[in-house]
Amino acid sequence: MPQSPGTNFTAGPLTLIVRHQLWDANVEDHSDQGVSIEVAAEAGGKSTVLLRFNCFDLERGYVYGPENPELSTPGRVGGGMGVHCRMDPIIDGNPIGWTVRTLGKKLPQMVARAGYPEIADTIDMHAVHAVLPDVEACAREMFVAKRNTVKHNRGTDMFEAGNIRFGLEMRRQRNGDGGLALHVLGDVGGSKGKTYVEETELLAFDCFWKDAHYHYGPRNKNHRTNWDLTVIDDPLDWTFEVIEARKLGPMIERAGYPGIAADLDLDKIASVVPALKKRAYEMYEEGERLTGHKGLPLEFTPNMAPG
Repeated sequence: MPQSPGTNFTAGPLTLIVRHQLWDANVEDHSDQGVSIEVAAEAGGKSTVLLRFNCFDLERGYVYGPENPELSTPGRVGGGMGVHCRMDPIIDGNPIGWTVRTLGKKLPQMVARAGYPEIADTIDMHAVHAVLPDVEACAREMFVAKRNTVKHNRGTDMFEAGNIRFGLEMRRQRNGDGGLALHVLGDVGGSKGKTYVEETELLAFDCFWKDAHYHYGPRNKNHRTNWDLTVIDDPLDWTFEVIEARKLGPMIERAGYPGIAADLDLDKIASVVPALKKRAYEMYEEGERLTGHKGLPLEFTPNMAPG
């Protein structure tokens, strides 16, 4: 689970820890991003997380005793430690706000339910209330400021398709991974005739030889999914199957751009695909000739802005 070291707040025997979290689908469960708020204390001679609240884009829930081997959710598929509960995004509202309110009212009861009644009895709620405003401010700032986004290159070979365009790029990362990238781009915040128009990458398909993955909204939510290469034989084949099945609209909407999705011209996109595919597979073959890996160039290709 990629996570920041966290910012700690002390309240008597407890430590409240705020962390940024980035999950990639098929690696850390589903693709998601946000902050976690943990309640930790010394238990059994070591620092132990008693409660964890996941305040993510999608995962909005909390866990009693995530490190307690004697605690589990009865009937939970897949098992795992802790009792898992969900926040209701309709009723509970913003997950950070809900978490802070709940900690201020029910923290001793929750710690006891997590399996640590002795610690629950030592909680100083005056100390907890004193740090909660700082915990909340930190979590809200971190949710925005620490979000992982990336500004890829737009591509070296461009294909216009109505209100979107495709960019193809042979990419190489510093660690040697890489391959062909297919970027789906659109204009936001203006139009071609305006000086303030901004081209934004809506989707990215990184058909890498090692860690192949795709992004929903690289500059927005940046939810990433790693392809299961046991199931998917070739990421580029899969990408074109998705495009030809007319799935770009729902994907662009999922990426956070419903207006662009609504204006797609699927027939125009279909007319562009043959030339796009031809050039993509030529670049695939060029990489294999140069490096032994499809679409992988010889030189490192830096992003326009780092992730």
